[in-house]
Amino acid sequence: MAQKGLQLDQETISCSICLDLLKDPVAIPCGHSYCMNCINSFWDEEDGKKLYSCPQCRQTFTPRPVLVKNTMLAVLVEELKKTGLQAAPADHCYAGPEDVACDVCTGRKLKALKSCQVCLASFCKRHLQPHYDAAPLKKHKLVEPSKKLQENICSRHDEVMKMFCRTDQQCICYLCSVDQHQGHDTVSAAAERTERQRELEGSRQKLQQRIQDREKEVKLLQQEVEAINHSAGKTVEHSEKIFTQLIGLIDKRRSDVKQQIRSQQETEVSRVKELQEKLEQEITELKRKDAELEQLSHTEDHNQFLHNYTSVSALSQSTHSSSINIRPLRYFEDVTAAVSELRDKLQDILRETWTNISQTVTEVDVLLSNPEPKTRAEFLKYSQEITLDPNTAHSNLLLSDGNRRATVTKQHYSSHTDRFTSYYQVLSRESLTGRCYWEVKWSGTGGVYIAVAYKNISRTGSLNECGFGFNDKSWALNCHQNNFYFQGNGLSFHISGPPSSRIGVYLDHRAGVLSFYSISKIMTLLHRVQTTFTQPLYAGLCFYQSTDTAVFCKLQ
Repeated sequence: MAQKGLQLDQETISCSICLDLLKDPVAIPCGHSYCMNCINSFWDEEDGKKLYSCPQCRQTFTPRPVLVKNTMLAVLVEELKKTGLQAAPADHCYAGPEDVACDVCTGRKLKALKSCQVCLASFCKRHLQPHYDAAPLKKHKLVEPSKKLQENICSRHDEVMKMFCRTDQQCICYLCSVDQHQGHDTVSAAAERTERQRELEGSRQKLQQRIQDREKEVKLLQQEVEAINHSAGKTVEHSEKIFTQLIGLIDKRRSDVKQQIRSQQETEVSRVKELQEKLEQEITELKRKDAELEQLSHTEDHNQFLHNYTSVSALSQSTHSSSINIRPLRYFEDVTAAVSELRDKLQDILRETWTNISQTVTEVDVLLSNPEPKTRAEFLKYSQEITLDPNTAHSNLLLSDGNRRATVTKQHYSSHTDRFTSYYQVLSRESLTGRCYWEVKWSGTGGVYIAVAYKNISRTGSLNECGFGFNDKSWALNCHQNNFYFQGNGLSFHISGPPSSRIGVYLDHRAGVLSFYSISKIMTLLHRVQTTFTQPLYAGLCFYQSTDTAVFCKLQ
């Protein structure tokens, strides 16, 4: 308490002009004390007005008061000097490079407590006091300390900019409104602030709603992680029980299934967690943006508000969809069924059923929000290299260019159960699941069928049995000169679209989407199929005449 009292005495006997201990202290008629040299210098500047005022309370005196040294204060100052104490404010009270300094202080300046939008100056606590005491100054608008007060002054007319030109989107002064901005849509800065404040609140509501949406999606994704882990764990457990009954011959296949399940589990969990992390990052960014908008909404300076509004009010586009669509799957339970089938068909498992198990595992997929590609560059991300299977090629088809090209010509192939015998058709080596994209360049006068089909489509028989697009096991786009026809599921109809010798095919096996595109300078959708694919698909080609040829393009 004694130290507090001493600190109070130090403040009392400091000069408000030089901010140091009083030197030759004098008291003026209003009762305030100053260094004799400081107050004389201050009044010397007012000699022309013949009116002398107190720097603190602004009380005026006429004539100039006669100054007499205050002996009592002088003694007190000397006593304090003997103790080694200083009356200057603590260092943290002085303005640093990042602080707003008092415009009235001389020498080392104190931090400003407020800025006045009328005086266009900033004041420390001591020099701000007249704004609270003097009636004319009480009407002035005080705001938080600002270094940008001069930005409120019109550089053309040296007037305070209290208006806003909506035509040119800038703050102006009154003279500007009748000068170069005459005839423009102008309002007061306060009115424009009110309007923008409403917009700001709307933006904050949208931000908050997006935050809530993302938080819900994060929670949903976490539930999916738990479901995947639970399903995978159960599948591993059941598979282990079944495989323990199969000794010797199928021991290797047991470990392979386990490895695939764990690998797919890790892949799917990784995908979900990656999106989860992105959403959490977006939530953090949205909250930061909300904080910026909240801070801006409390800005008292209308011009500063309008100056900063554009840069902080715009909402960034979301990198994610507004909702997460999770298709309810049983995840790995189908694997258990496949393994059970393996146990019952031991003799055939190594040659045929193993492919079914492996494929079932890899098809486990949480359908996160992943929209269909829109541009060719996006389609190319799913590009699939296609090669043709010589064992399926009709004997009148020649395969070349690494089995990517097929041409109608007489060939001599050995007999094979997979070979087409009724029509000039051929299937790819590669089975197609998931998302795939490929392009085919064709030519000829007879017409080329660009198709997809199940592997078990008949190799011989009538058109309805084995022809691409004429049964429920295949879908095809018939490219004939400048016309396109779609055939599939018993349907056949003409398709209008720009003629092109290059056709793009997009398959999303899990979503049941098959799309055909005309490729030229632009990419045009010709037809889109929405169905359910029950087996892996294979790319196919079908020809009619010896002039026809087609090649699966190499995509970069």
